[in-house]
Amino acid sequence: MKIADIMTRPARTIDPETSLRGAAALMADLDTGALLVEESDRLVGMLSDRDIVVRALAQGLGAETPVRQVMSGDVRYCYEDQSVDHVAQNMADLQVRRMPVLDRQKRLVGVVSLANFARCRDDLLNATLLYGVAGSP
Repeated sequence: MKIADIMTRPARTIDPETSLRGAAALMADLDTGALLVEESDRLVGMLSDRDIVVRALAQGLGAETPVRQVMSGDVRYCYEDQSVDHVAQNMADLQVRRMPVLDRQKRLVGVVSLANFARCRDDLLNATLLYGVAGSP
């Protein structure tokens, strides 16, 4: 199974000049703990709720501070054609909860998170219970 089969698409992105207030409001609307930051059709960073607290609030930065100032710029990613097992192991090794998914032209096509793996596992477990062997009727 490939990451493209389980990832969430499309990935919601924000511009690096978006204010932390705007980013936090979008996180609340989407019920997510992180947003991908895209500029000129390229992934340039990721902003987590933890970034807002630790890198902004704890340092005395205001709500109108641009995302660019506190985002993580070194974003680890995977490709949509990589295997689920490979990406899951890579995420575990890196100790990350989510990872942007790119196509081979390095364009953002989605995001994969621990929740995607959990749903995938539940689907396989359900298929096993229903059919005896996952995917075999």
